[in-house]
Amino acid sequence: MKNANRLLAALLTAGALLPAPAAARDWSPPGPIKLMIAFAAGGGADTQARLIGKELEKRRGWKILPEQVTGKGGLALAAALAKQPADGTAIGIVVGETLGYNLAAAKKSPVTQDDFTALVSTSEFQMGVAALTSKGWGDMRDVFAAARGGQAIRFGAMSPRLADLAYLLGRANGVEFNIVQVRGGKAVMNGLNAGDMDVGFGAGIQTKAVKAGEMVNLASVIPRPLDASPDAPLFSDLGVKFTAQGFFVFIAPAGLPPDARAAIAAAIAEVARDGESEAGQFINRAFGGPCVISGDELDSRLRSDLAEAKELLLAVSGE
Repeated sequence: MKNANRLLAALLTAGALLPAPAAARDWSPPGPIKLMIAFAAGGGADTQARLIGKELEKRRGWKILPEQVTGKGGLALAAALAKQPADGTAIGIVVGETLGYNLAAAKKSPVTQDDFTALVSTSEFQMGVAALTSKGWGDMRDVFAAARGGQAIRFGAMSPRLADLAYLLGRANGVEFNIVQVRGGKAVMNGLNAGDMDVGFGAGIQTKAVKAGEMVNLASVIPRPLDASPDAPLFSDLGVKFTAQGFFVFIAPAGLPPDARAAIAAAIAEVARDGESEAGQFINRAFGGPCVISGDELDSRLRSDLAEAKELLLAVSGE
């Protein structure tokens, strides 16, 4: 299985390893590039974005101007970015969930996927359900047994989509969780360590504690085993067909010229997969390595995520 996962990662990055077309290599922005960041300053996502911007300045000579645009699960950034010029002087970093679940769940979203040019992904999440080892649970089945025995289980989630997944997980296994929604994976980890939560989602932030024996991954919320906990059951093993296969993605306004799209995507991909760069080292350390997807494959992935999000919302509503 581990070899298969490595092969999949190699296939996903293969396109990015090819040299960019000559037109893309010759492209340069007509001015400084505003880099909108949909995440709070100082967190892992913000750090990744700023390190990539710093490396782009170094390698390409482009002037990068990072700017925080947070709120509404990335939709605040999306709304602002859609109004920017489509000439390569404005890009943003969000999670795939922004253009998937968050768009589908928004009652009056000001944007659609068609308002953007998808550039390139940089890394995926090792999303799992974690708990302190001191709880004594081996996997989620032990948590279900505790809940059926009368223990109230507080389940930390850092997005509405994950809260819905926690609800479906409980429903599929005949238990009801007390779902606690917070902002960011760090808040979930703090809640677990403080004893304010019993289990919670972690997008890889828990991996260091898992390797140290302080936490355990009780389940994998991605469609394959977690690298740090290959024996943890998948959500599909626990009766839930939906996953949280999240990833970071750079986007630009719709109508970006093909040469600009290719040039920016290739430059970011080069940084993300370079394990010697500061950005590449951080991606390896914090997110388990690069996952570089671009072009038609990325467009297809985003459309698929939106369709699955709509199906997930219907499942939660019981329709």
